[in-house]
Amino acid sequence: MIFTHDTEHALAVVVDLINTGAATSGAEELGGLAGLRAFVDRNDFSDVGELTDADLLRVMDLRERFHAVFRAGEVPSAVRRINEIVGEVRATPHLTDHDGYDWHVHFFAPGAPLGEHLAADCGMALAYVVAAGELDRLRTCEAPDCSRVLVDLSRNRCRRYCDSRTCGNRMHVAAYRARQREAAH
Repeated sequence: MIFTHDTEHALAVVVDLINTGAATSGAEELGGLAGLRAFVDRNDFSDVGELTDADLLRVMDLRERFHAVFRAGEVPSAVRRINEIVGEVRATPHLTDHDGYDWHVHFFAPGAPLGEHLAADCGMALAYVVAAGELDRLRTCEAPDCSRVLVDLSRNRCRRYCDSRTCGNRMHVAAYRARQREAAH
């Protein structure tokens, strides 16, 4: 484990959020409140009440801003973008132990709107990545026909594909077939 479980969870949420957009997945997955509710349920958010159109707009805005952090390329640019995101919310750090997890820190106020929850917790998770000198772990899938993002949490920094079962497997099969064709000639 490189980061604490809550930081890794927040990073997974950021990746899932970015990958719900048409820019990465080819189709808009947050097109309405039902899509937003599915995202919330899929990521096991705690303390999220009824969702509104304002929540949807805020989350879609955050998605683009988080994606810009992945595309930043250089630390100063990533820092500026992260600071803008977390600087817009009133952080209220508090310790909590819920859903079977040991004590960890939430940076949003209990009952905060979903956008504040995401900006605070996910923004801080990205801040931890940059502060640890690990910006290069925020990546885009290397499969030529994929634009999804990923966080490489592998020990040796070798993760190249968003999903080993899809993009990774396709690329390995393609490489194998290319080697077989080359050997046949």
